[in-house]
Amino acid sequence: MLHHMEWDSSDDGLEASMDAPSRLSESPQSKPSTITDISEHEFSCHCCYDILVNPTTLTCGHNFCRHCLALWWESSRKNECPECREKWEGFPKINILLRDATEKLFSEVVERRRAEIQANPKISRSLLAFQRFGDNLGRSRTNQHKGTGFFFSGVLTALCCVALLVLVFHWSSGVVEPHDLLISKPVSHWAPEEVVSWLEHLGPWAQLYREPFQQENVNGRLLLMLGDEELLKPPYSIENQAHRRAILAELDRVKALGAKPPQNLWEYKAINAGKSLFLLYALKRSPRLTLFYLYLFDYSETFLPFLHTCCPAITHIGQSMESSFLNAQLEPSWRQWAEFLVKYLLLPYQLIAEFAWDWLAVHYWTSRFIIVNAMLLSVLEGCALWRLWTRARIRSLPRKMWNHLWKTLSQGFAFALLWPFVPQFVCNCLFYWALYFSPIINIDLVVQQLMHPETQAL
Repeated sequence: MLHHMEWDSSDDGLEASMDAPSRLSESPQSKPSTITDISEHEFSCHCCYDILVNPTTLTCGHNFCRHCLALWWESSRKNECPECREKWEGFPKINILLRDATEKLFSEVVERRRAEIQANPKISRSLLAFQRFGDNLGRSRTNQHKGTGFFFSGVLTALCCVALLVLVFHWSSGVVEPHDLLISKPVSHWAPEEVVSWLEHLGPWAQLYREPFQQENVNGRLLLMLGDEELLKPPYSIENQAHRRAILAELDRVKALGAKPPQNLWEYKAINAGKSLFLLYALKRSPRLTLFYLYLFDYSETFLPFLHTCCPAITHIGQSMESSFLNAQLEPSWRQWAEFLVKYLLLPYQLIAEFAWDWLAVHYWTSRFIIVNAMLLSVLEGCALWRLWTRARIRSLPRKMWNHLWKTLSQGFAFALLWPFVPQFVCNCLFYWALYFSPIINIDLVVQQLMHPETQAL
């Protein structure tokens, strides 16, 4: 019996020992912390004191909301911690582990906070600016380690500069053709040979009347006295009325200018060096404002031929060249104005490309450079408008246009003041650089726009 009692007591002890862990686990003193004991305060940002949204960890170990860090950086422009002021290295990244844990524990709070952030346009602008800063920082570091690519880029830039200097020297020291002298020589001082050269420059149809002008030794003074009756009678005998009207129309332009009007790009540059340089840069940056400037201040000499070239009038089959020449001096029709205004508002660079296309026979390679450059500038303008549209910042377009207008006017005014003091060689360098080497720069800009689009916020 004693043995039996000892066995029972041992069984009770065994049961007690087996039940001990369960009772131990049920004791309130030894109960571990559960997931419900974790509060939002432990996952709060030290800037906004709210739940962390896209937590970003700095090198010092502190965590902040991504938008709070962007607002701090935009206001201070300092790469340092908002709490301990220790500078961070590189560009701060989102702590993915902490973000996933926060979203899993407090999903409803995080979603509410995320919706509030997305509805705030100021925060969206700050995040875009902060991300753009990080992208530029990464690209600059990449450029520092390009190695061979950076070396060849420098070599290409040096070769472009050398080519530009050779180009300017070639055109500066080149022999001026005889008809180029007429653009700067007063018409009253023209010799008979120069009058014949002016007549031949009107077109192939004018070759028919070269011999009478040579036989009569018509100089510049006599040319200014010719009228419709004199051209109809012998010895000139220009019986074709369209030919007489074309000669008289060009003669009126010569009388108004006092010299031969420029007929190509180089003649226009020789007479209007400052205006040609201004138009070359202004058409690139502000095509609409530049065309409006031509309409106001240079209507008959520049704007009217430009409009007739880009938006030609409807011509009949078999129309002669002299009739086309006369039509270019007339006021545009309402169809031409309508076509011009649509292209002016939507595709201003297409107008420039169409104008250059019409001059391919005169300026073969130069026209092609201008056409390529116009296409690249159209792509850049389209990318800028697309960014405004995708960021819902199209409302800021009027403000940007006003800032651009003010910037263009101030630069034009400064250009007009400094122009008399700029050496001609420097002007030639700027002219040929903008004409021939701008497409190379714009190609790089287009590649950057297409390969590195701006990162969207949130």
